[in-house]
Amino acid sequence: MEITKTDTAVVFIDPQNDVLSETGANWDAVGASVTENRTVENMERIFEAAKAGGYEVFISPHYFYPTDNGWRMNGPLETSELETHTFARTGQLDLTGFRNSGADWLDRFKPYIEDGRTVVASPHKVFGPESNDLVLQLRKRGIQRIVLGGMLANMCVESHMRHLIEEGFEVAVARDATAGPRHPVWGDGYQAAIINYRFFAHALLSTDEVLDRMH
Repeated sequence: MEITKTDTAVVFIDPQNDVLSETGANWDAVGASVTENRTVENMERIFEAAKAGGYEVFISPHYFYPTDNGWRMNGPLETSELETHTFARTGQLDLTGFRNSGADWLDRFKPYIEDGRTVVASPHKVFGPESNDLVLQLRKRGIQRIVLGGMLANMCVESHMRHLIEEGFEVAVARDATAGPRHPVWGDGYQAAIINYRFFAHALLSTDEVLDRMH
C-alpha cells in the first residue's frame, strides 16, 4: 500500500484521556498495553509527521451524553463505559466541564487536533463509524487510503478498519499506535486485534514504517 499525501489521510480513533491518560477511567485495563506499545508517543510521531508533510488528519471521537443512559440493550463494554462515565459529556451542545475531562483530548495531542486544520468527525456511538460522518468527510476530500490508529485496538479501531474497508478504502493500521484492554476472563484485546488486522488490513505497519512511507 502506497502512502501519499494526495489521497492518504491519518485517522485516529478516540485520542482521549479516558483511554490514554494514567488518570483515565480505563487505565487499569489498557495501561499496560499503552505503555508497552508506546502508543501515545507513536501517535504523536504520526501526528507530527502528518502535519509536517501536509497530510490530512481526521479524528473520530467517542462521546456519551446523558440521554445515552436511556439505552436498554448494551454489550459488556458499552455497559462498562456507561457505568464508569467513560467519554461522558454534559450534552451535545454543552461543553460544561469538558476541558481536561476524560472525554477531552490528551493534552499533548491538542496542538495537532486544535490547529484549525484537523477534521473532527461527529462522535461514533458504539464502535464503528456507521453512526458518524467520518466516511463523508473522507470522501469529500478525495481520500482513498488511510493510516489508522488510536483506541481501543480490538473495539473501535478494528470496527473502523472493517467498515472503512467495506466502504472501499485501503487501510494500513499502525500497530504500535494503538493498544487494547486486558481482561482476566475475556483475554488480551490487543493480541486479538493484531490477528484480525493481519487478515483484513491492506498493511500492518510499525510507526517507523509509516513514517518511512510518508516521506
